[in-house]
Amino acid sequence: MHVRGDQPGEPPLGTGTGPGSGSGVAAGTPPPGVEGVWRFAAPAVDVTVSHARHAVRDLLVAQGVTGPGYEELLDGILLIVSELVTNSVRHAALLSPELVVEIVIASGWVRLSVEDSHPYRPKALSEDFNRLGGRGLLLVKAITAEAGGACDVDRTSGGGKVVWVELPLPRPRQGG
Repeated sequence: MHVRGDQPGEPPLGTGTGPGSGSGVAAGTPPPGVEGVWRFAAPAVDVTVSHARHAVRDLLVAQGVTGPGYEELLDGILLIVSELVTNSVRHAALLSPELVVEIVIASGWVRLSVEDSHPYRPKALSEDFNRLGGRGLLLVKAITAEAGGACDVDRTSGGGKVVWVELPLPRPRQGG
């Protein structure tokens, strides 16, 4: 798989105003309080799900979002990226052969977004236990709520959508 964009370890790029600001990446310094912004584009195919999950994990580990206190956050983010990329691959690939994953790490929070060119804005389905699937966004919303974060779907300037999740980073442990 060919991944374009910033790779872990490279200097971060600043972006527009956050989720929904379009797929263009503007070079420059990150907004105040933002420690790094990383974006990569990938084809909307099945193998991209695992590649995106591994790329996000490697990026977060390289940026120090790992270790004691971060296990739940890291597990949650990896499940969220899997669900959001899967949704984009399964439901948007016909109109959007490429998707974009963005990670923003800031003081106190981390944001993950997945953008595609499909205009449909997904909604979380109800908890219908007779269905064999279709609960990915419901799971994303549950993980986000449990962590005290926020998630939403925004339109992009190009008519597509960006699904984003913002989660608080764990507070450093005080004392010994």
